[in-house]
Amino acid sequence: MIIRHAGYGLDQPYPSEITPRAVFEERRQFIRQLALGSVAGSALWEMANREAHAQTASAQKLVASPNPAYAILDKKTSQKDATTYNNFYEFGTDKSEPAIMAGSLKTRPWTVSIEGEVKKPFVLDIDSLLKLATLEERIYRFRCVEGWSMVVPWIGYSLSHLIKKAEPTGNAKYIEFVTLDDKKQMPGVRSPVLDWPYTEGLRLDEAAHPLALLTFGMYGEVLPNQNGAPVRMVLPWKYGFKSVKSIVKIRFTKEQPATAWNKTAPREYGFYSNVNPEVDHPRWSQASERRIGEDGLFARKRKTLMFNGYPEVASLYAGMDLKKFY
Repeated sequence: MIIRHAGYGLDQPYPSEITPRAVFEERRQFIRQLALGSVAGSALWEMANREAHAQTASAQKLVASPNPAYAILDKKTSQKDATTYNNFYEFGTDKSEPAIMAGSLKTRPWTVSIEGEVKKPFVLDIDSLLKLATLEERIYRFRCVEGWSMVVPWIGYSLSHLIKKAEPTGNAKYIEFVTLDDKKQMPGVRSPVLDWPYTEGLRLDEAAHPLALLTFGMYGEVLPNQNGAPVRMVLPWKYGFKSVKSIVKIRFTKEQPATAWNKTAPREYGFYSNVNPEVDHPRWSQASERRIGEDGLFARKRKTLMFNGYPEVASLYAGMDLKKFY
């Protein structure tokens, strides 16, 4: 069941005076009202509380060494906001739904298939992936295409370690990432809002950049289900929808792969999707952003930085027209 927040469409930012926690509580109260009116509603209320509790109770510590080379001075977003204000359409289109609904996702056992233009395709289970390289904690800015942002301490290692193990052939120019597509575990995939499974892609040189983080945790713990457990990408210089969640396939390709949002709305979501304050979304400006946790009637928006404040990636796009290749 998907419960829409009245008055707000897909990808439309919430007004600044509405905090993530307020939206979350509003959704829970709506379910509670259903519970008061029917047996089915009562069952839904029980499930919502159970799943929301499970997301907190099941958290496990994940040991990682802080990497000062990837730490910023911005104040970190609270763990509560970062784990209750999420886009994960497989569990609903509203920000509060993934935290309520994602308890149905089973993250063990879990395997990731490495396919395509590699010397020897292989499959790794999640525990083998975790041991492939030393885990680091990196504090990254996270910018959503909708005009809001966070600062999150992620745990993982550079995707380049996995690329090296995969031994891509000379034909490999791109990498495609594929999310789990399971209607039993992910109620949102019953909706036609996207062409499932969710797919994303990078050029191989983008994927090999040290900032591209294969991610297993946040805030010193394993990833909560609603944040993309058990493994996701984090690409801090790109809009958040590029950071694909709950990965089950990584495919090396000759041709540029089709991506979920580009297939759905190509005019609005380009393949590169780099944070660029000079290229507006067709329906709103990208020149500024609302930092989650700084909400309120008098809170000022922040100026959006080119590449989200990560100029070290600029050389990847030398000579490219970033308004054309948006």
